[in-house]
Amino acid sequence: DLESGKVELSIEKVEVFKSGRATKTKRRNKMIYAGTGHRPPKLGGYSLDNQEKLFKFAQKILSELPQPIELIISGMALGWDQALALAATELRVSFKAAIPFEGQERMWPQRSQENYRALLKCASKVVVVSEGGYSSQAMQDRNIWMVDNADHILALWDGTLGGTRNCLQYVKEEGLPWTNYWNQWLGFNK
Repeated sequence: DLESGKVELSIEKVEVFKSGRATKTKRRNKMIYAGTGHRPPKLGGYSLDNQEKLFKFAQKILSELPQPIELIISGMALGWDQALALAATELRVSFKAAIPFEGQERMWPQRSQENYRALLKCASKVVVVSEGGYSSQAMQDRNIWMVDNADHILALWDGTLGGTRNCLQYVKEEGLPWTNYWNQWLGFNK
């Protein structure tokens, strides 16, 4: 719970998203990137070794982006989302946590919950996109919020159906630029 003693965030760092599109403004040479991608089962599993590989890969991708980073937006799901958030933190890049609903981590293993809460403390801002608990609509609303607030999407997608595909479908509908790093991930993992 964001307001419990377990995660000490000031109220200024938490906002509940009320529908409405972000106004896109031109930025000078800096980009807001958001990430969408798979969870650990599609990325090699939950082992610490695999999480470290994913983090190193995310660090590599962020370090090699062609335009400077103003902000990273992470949906904070296990897998690619959290790897991007951790990489941003390690590279001293500001990141915003866009969580679909308060308590998204409650069903995760204890270690994953602790990592999630530690990452939230590093976020420049935490945006709670939907009130209430889990629903597929809350997950998609989070995706929409991220896309509407980004200049470019960093995807880690294998082409299968699911939440990542749903997010990228919206990206395509909105005409937002995106890059899929799946083939690079496969090469990185060899």
